[in-house]
Amino acid sequence: MSAPPPLPAAAVGLGLRRALLDDLEAAPAGDFDFVECAPENWIGLGGAWGERLHALSARYPLSCHGLSLSLGGSAPLDLAFIDQVGRFLQQHQVRLYSEHLSYCSDDGHLYDLLPLPFTDEAVHHTAARIAQVQDRLGRRIAVENVSTYLTPHQAMSELDFTCAVLAEADCDLLLDVNNVYVNAVNHGYDPQAFIDGLPAGRVVCMHVAGHYDEADDLKIDTHGSPVIDPVWALLRRACARFGPRPTLLERDFNFPPYAELRQELQQVRCILDAAARGQAAA
Repeated sequence: MSAPPPLPAAAVGLGLRRALLDDLEAAPAGDFDFVECAPENWIGLGGAWGERLHALSARYPLSCHGLSLSLGGSAPLDLAFIDQVGRFLQQHQVRLYSEHLSYCSDDGHLYDLLPLPFTDEAVHHTAARIAQVQDRLGRRIAVENVSTYLTPHQAMSELDFTCAVLAEADCDLLLDVNNVYVNAVNHGYDPQAFIDGLPAGRVVCMHVAGHYDEADDLKIDTHGSPVIDPVWALLRRACARFGPRPTLLERDFNFPPYAELRQELQQVRCILDAAARGQAAA
């Protein structure tokens, strides 16, 4: 089966959550260009929910953002599950499949995205597992930079670790702009320098979201509030650095009226369109 075409560079997306299905189905054309789901929440699902997923994925390109591969974990990869994901990606002609640059399992599932040590050993281990997943699926995947609050060991910076994994695994990056902001505050680094240091050719998609302000020096990535101005500014910086990339608005709970989400989607579109115009004029 031939691979589906990539998402358009200036595509705007919204996360597929069951609580948003009515709004997604009723949204007028042009509000968003693609939807993203976690395959774990939909694999094997039939009945009314399965029919609604099929109908929505027939209207909009679908991307998938996984939750449970545990790419940096020590337990063996779940090959049967990877094969399930592969069938789901083919069935729905999924344009982009991404996972988290973290781990979430040991002797069982830990139900959290836990930070990896920033060491050469972790680079080699994680990159080998990403390459194994890509070989098994027969397609490239993207990994997402995750938000962290403590790091187990840092022999290198998060930026250097991320770049090393991308290069050794020969995979792509889903750049979560909000996570860059959260980590920059939590760990005291320059978020603009982080974005400027990433390899442009690896960035295939971006996420924006809101977070919770626990304290001036502690931000919690929640996807439960509006995107704030500093994160919008970082998205503009990323677009200036990489050009427009398909960008998804994440909202996982505390859902506002759809009209408020629509305003944020319009903000994303304005930023991407401005970047596209800047590219064309260059």
